[in-house]
Amino acid sequence: MASLIREDPHISDTVNNMGLYHALRDRVNSLGYSPDAQLMPYLEITGFGSAALTRTFDLQYNLISALVERWRPETHTFHLPCGEYTVTLEDVTLHFGLPIDGSVVTGVSAIAESDALCYSLLGASPGDDESNFSDLKFTWLKAKFEHLSINATEEELICAARAYIMHIIEGVLMPNANNKRVHLQYLPLLADLRNVSLYSWGSAVLAILYRELCQTTKPDTIDIGRCLVLLQSWALYRMSFLALMEYLSRYREVVHCPDISSDD
Repeated sequence: MASLIREDPHISDTVNNMGLYHALRDRVNSLGYSPDAQLMPYLEITGFGSAALTRTFDLQYNLISALVERWRPETHTFHLPCGEYTVTLEDVTLHFGLPIDGSVVTGVSAIAESDALCYSLLGASPGDDESNFSDLKFTWLKAKFEHLSINATEEELICAARAYIMHIIEGVLMPNANNKRVHLQYLPLLADLRNVSLYSWGSAVLAILYRELCQTTKPDTIDIGRCLVLLQSWALYRMSFLALMEYLSRYREVVHCPDISSDD
């Protein structure tokens, strides 16, 4: 019977063989602005209301690197001394409130008429120099939709809600090394806000996080992306002793106490 454990090089091999250790670097974007209060009813309809309230916090890359070292791509679980653990759909919905059942989140990688699509669903387009483009800059979304008039029409609010969801998707839920841009493939899924919650956004977030963890186990990996906010909060919540260690570490920094964690 073939071994369950793959023979592919794993980052843990470097650590076990006393190789050069390095903490992974971040490849994470963040939300550049908070949603206008007028948008919240529309975000709630789509299932992104809780996700819109997510605020990024300091990521502990030593912790994240340690988790990656214990991730097994064969089982999609962390192999720890106390057993096997993993992030589940329950954790995704508890953290972000995203739907975890429904249609698969998918889209086309190439948009034929991106300029027309943006005008149709966002009421504006950044494509002044070119009519075909594949992504939107966060800076453009912020400049165009951060400040809304108190007399904004319903159509303007719906367009702004779509723009903010696009920002959430690549800013928090599925960030990657795209230089703070969001791909247009998600925009057609937001055409009818009443149908947005019919997609399993939570499943997409978890699947992409799993894929990133699998890719990051390669020994030559130097950075990590995707939904690290979820990964770290899951670790601190599900393994509460980690949260206690973080609290004690911060307490010692404040009161300038020596590290006594190694004392007998």
